[in-house]
Amino acid sequence: MIDTSNLIAFILLAFGMVLTPGPNMIYLISRSIAQGPASGLISLGGIALGFVFYVFCAAFGITALLFAVPFAYDALRLAGAAYLLWLAWQAVRPGGSSPFHVRELKHDGPRKLFMMGFLTSLLNPKIAMFYLALLPQFIDPAAGSVLTQSIVLGFIQITVSVSVNTLITFAAGGIAIFLRTRPFWALVQRWVMATMLAGFAVRMAAEARR
Repeated sequence: MIDTSNLIAFILLAFGMVLTPGPNMIYLISRSIAQGPASGLISLGGIALGFVFYVFCAAFGITALLFAVPFAYDALRLAGAAYLLWLAWQAVRPGGSSPFHVRELKHDGPRKLFMMGFLTSLLNPKIAMFYLALLPQFIDPAAGSVLTQSIVLGFIQITVSVSVNTLITFAAGGIAIFLRTRPFWALVQRWVMATMLAGFAVRMAAEARR
């Protein structure tokens, strides 16, 4: 059984994590703006599946192996950086059909939305690092199965993340209406999104393995 004080502290940490801007949040908001809340929720499902993947990796010790092998970590890190740069270019290229542009776009189907959300989550090594570095701090071997505690804490984080991001998804729908009636702010939004994505990509690519 997880100690109550540890549980509360972990929930607060998970809440702070979901409010910190990152690639997952940017993709989720962009899809909600481009195609509406329903598409954002489908994308959120893919993002959540990426969380589930990393929860089980951390719980079974696979993530520890991943970070122990420099090539495996670097391959994932660089693939994530390249993907973010591609999204940034799609946002600002002339005549491009950026997922961050609020004009009418060719809508992606549910399957593609889900898979893009999943890949955005999966290609973010920071998620793996979060589970690997922080889950053990809230686990007490004397309180029962370490594996069970790891999985429970992981799914608590996923629940907090999905709940908060659901609210963000519906708020983004209102932002879409605002931007569609104000072309200047729509242009600003595209460049801000592209700049943030590029910044995340550079930071991810340049970050040394810990």
